[in-house]
Amino acid sequence: MAELFYIIGASGVGKDSLLRYARAHMPPDVAVIFAHRYITRAADAGGENHIALTTHEFHCRSRKGCFAMQWHSHQTWYGIGIEINQWLAQGLSVVMNGSRAYLQDAASNYPQLAPVLISANSNSLRKRLATRGRESSEEIEERLSLAAELDSLTKHPRLIRIDNNGPLAEAGENLVQLIQGQRSQACA
Repeated sequence: MAELFYIIGASGVGKDSLLRYARAHMPPDVAVIFAHRYITRAADAGGENHIALTTHEFHCRSRKGCFAMQWHSHQTWYGIGIEINQWLAQGLSVVMNGSRAYLQDAASNYPQLAPVLISANSNSLRKRLATRGRESSEEIEERLSLAAELDSLTKHPRLIRIDNNGPLAEAGENLVQLIQGQRSQACA
């Protein structure tokens, strides 16, 4: 059965690194597709491999029904294209980078949703946010506070947690194993 792996977690927790790891280490016989997000952020902003859109382009696509999901966070618009519906209908599992705040909406529209919460302790998170250099120290503290609050509020009967405090390969292998889940078939 096709599943929608909805990867969530605080900014700086390592979701993008784990998704890159999983994409690079996924066996070729697993029927899985990694969805790209459409984001109103420059393509060279670092972090995830996304499709950059202007705010005008994003809203135009939204009005035309091009997004299966969309949300606004930290002055940025995020969308997941309707192509995921075709992939799921073909029996392919889909892995996507989601939003904790949008989880309930996504779950109500996708019963096959399997939320995966990536977590890291506040010290690891603080270091990662400081290293990437996108936020001021005040913004980092706000993000840490929000992260703790949202993680505690994140509920779903199928929620799976992956700790990302150790080596990337450790959490990465946990994610690959979860996605792979004993279901292997050729992706043609």
